[in-house]
Amino acid sequence: MKLVTFTHNGFTRIGAVEGEQVIDLNAAFQAKLQAEGKIRAEKIAEAYIPTDMEGFLQGGEESLAFAKESVQYALNNESAVPLVFGKGDVKVGAPVTNPGKMICVGHNYREHILEMGRELPTHPVVFAKFANTIVGPEDHIPFFPISEQLDYEAEFAFVVGKRAKNVSQEEALEYVAGYTIVNDVTYRDIQRRTIEWLQGKAVDGSAPMGPWLVTSDELADPSGLEISLTVNGEERQRSNTANLVFTVQRLIEFLSELMTLEPGDVILTGTPGGVGVAREPQAFLKDGDVVRIEVDKVGVLENKVKRVEG
Repeated sequence: MKLVTFTHNGFTRIGAVEGEQVIDLNAAFQAKLQAEGKIRAEKIAEAYIPTDMEGFLQGGEESLAFAKESVQYALNNESAVPLVFGKGDVKVGAPVTNPGKMICVGHNYREHILEMGRELPTHPVVFAKFANTIVGPEDHIPFFPISEQLDYEAEFAFVVGKRAKNVSQEEALEYVAGYTIVNDVTYRDIQRRTIEWLQGKAVDGSAPMGPWLVTSDELADPSGLEISLTVNGEERQRSNTANLVFTVQRLIEFLSELMTLEPGDVILTGTPGGVGVAREPQAFLKDGDVVRIEVDKVGVLENKVKRVEG
């Protein structure tokens, strides 16, 4: 399934994308339960398929199975399900809006490591972004007047589906709920004014995410996926997840040794070569630029840069 967080008439809920339709999962499950004669349909639906993505992911495989059944019910009984929309009738946001942890991996594509003049790391380089950075696939990238060095970073990301602690590589993919795309937007001069990167990575709106979360039953193998980024149609980045120094499996093993990963945690796996700061001459983002990231079998994330005045 392709899971989204969407807003309609001021209410934000989760849904599944089917063709040009967005199906409200909670409403579809309620309608299915009511058709089956369940008296407490609303309470049951809220328990298994709540309206927020983080709560839904906490339900694990059981909630996912109910969601699949609900989608089929909605498709077969469209008049009985109150919230089945065309994509143009809703605003699609980032699939995960309030992760407990948002962990980023630096220097994880071989060509990017070389262009930055570094050696291959022996352990993953990790840092953090926070929920304040997240914007959706239909939002602008805000360009605040704190810097003129706004850079892009195409990232293949995965979302944790169940609590993980000391997980082996062999079992790691069982803990992935699904995959999405993130642009790790970075204010380069702010990032580099200290030896720690956080301040250049944590600015509001600096993590466009989407367009959806492709569940791991639909995308079972995260290796061998093409990833590319263009700015105004000009290709700036291209690689393949086969070039990751540390695979998704290794990252889960490594991170779960350090900390307990929880459902809804978002992990960015790193960016390929071609970032603006490493180009000759350097090429930073400007007001009005359109940044498009495409990942094979996941989709397209496209956002426009919008300068924030004052």
